[in-house]
Amino acid sequence: MVLARPQALNAFDLALQSELRNAVETAATDDSVRCVILTGAGRAFSAGADLSLDDLSDGTRLAPRTEEELRLRYNPTVRALRNMPKPVIAAVNGAAVGAGCSLALACDQIVAARSASFTLAFARVGLTLDAGSSLLLGARVGLGRASRMALLAERVDAETALRWGMVDEIVDDDALPGRTGELAAQLAAGPTGAFAATKRSLNTALLSGLDASFEVEVAGQTRLVDSPDFREGVTAFTQRRPPAFTGN
Repeated sequence: MVLARPQALNAFDLALQSELRNAVETAATDDSVRCVILTGAGRAFSAGADLSLDDLSDGTRLAPRTEEELRLRYNPTVRALRNMPKPVIAAVNGAAVGAGCSLALACDQIVAARSASFTLAFARVGLTLDAGSSLLLGARVGLGRASRMALLAERVDAETALRWGMVDEIVDDDALPGRTGELAAQLAAGPTGAFAATKRSLNTALLSGLDASFEVEVAGQTRLVDSPDFREGVTAFTQRRPPAFTGN
């Protein structure tokens, strides 16, 4: 399963959001699929949401579209990855930013290329976490590290991610396809019924608050996307300058 919008570093436009949800849900119900690999085309896993889509100059309210994207595409995709009754491997081949990072975190195993990096860049544009990352990241790295990534929007390289437990394995860039293929073959040959039961158990034990987290994230994002700070953040991003946030 490949995020295939390489000209935009696999940033999510509406089409890619919908295609990914459909692909994940189809794989979940296809009995011939015993393991899934999720990766990105080109030099990135995913740059997250495509901010170039947001025309902020005409005063259009973004909250309705943001809520639709989260409720109908991003969140159902993350939920489907966690509920899929078969293992899912993220093969992170470059930058995983924002929602791209959330998608990797939703997978059962994360194998990262040495050039991979992980960033929750929401704070850079005056937004909060989304797509389940508020729970999924903390489940892997703990509150302190999750808070640091979320509040400071720092880029975390693959070596640091491995040390923190954010990823499960790192390999040389050219070895990533082969290694994830080996791991997928091993899992596909295993007791997939038992794997499905194990995923349900882990979800209940460690991620039972996922739906509640979705609701808090949606509420935060829909309030913030029409704030002056978000408009300043996106403007500063496109102009390649530091933002001047006011807290509004």
